[in-house]
Amino acid sequence: MIATIISLSYWCLFSCLYSGFFPSVKMSAALENLENQLELFVENVRQVKIIVSDFQPQGQSVLNQKINSIVQGLQEIDKLKSQVQEVHVPLEVFDYIDEGRNPQLYTKDCMEKALNKNEQVKGKIDSYRKFRAHLLEELSQVFPNETMKYRTARGDDVNRIQ
Repeated sequence: MIATIISLSYWCLFSCLYSGFFPSVKMSAALENLENQLELFVENVRQVKIIVSDFQPQGQSVLNQKINSIVQGLQEIDKLKSQVQEVHVPLEVFDYIDEGRNPQLYTKDCMEKALNKNEQVKGKIDSYRKFRAHLLEELSQVFPNETMKYRTARGDDVNRIQ
């Protein structure tokens, strides 16, 4: 269970890294160091899982060494955390993981949402432009002088209805 959680956390962290959530280039060395340390940590946890799943009394010393390696790995990861303090991962990425979804899909979904919202806003802008043009056309028939003054004050082309 703990190996699964650690693997998911590791996977989330570095899938976010490769998805572009970490824009700072100068942090790449620190992140690479952290990645190596996390890989080593996950491997040690995997090995402990194997040792524990088929435990033999003569394997106690190996298990103790691996547990010490895990503790040292956690200490090293704790030391490295100060080098990557400026990393911001959107909370929605963790929601994706909790739902069993690939966190790399977060970027794709954000782009799709932005594109859909952009299309909606563009549609509204087009509707307002058509409404404005129709309103100016109707107003120019009822109030030609006032409409002309308004369009002149705005710097609109007086001969053109938008």
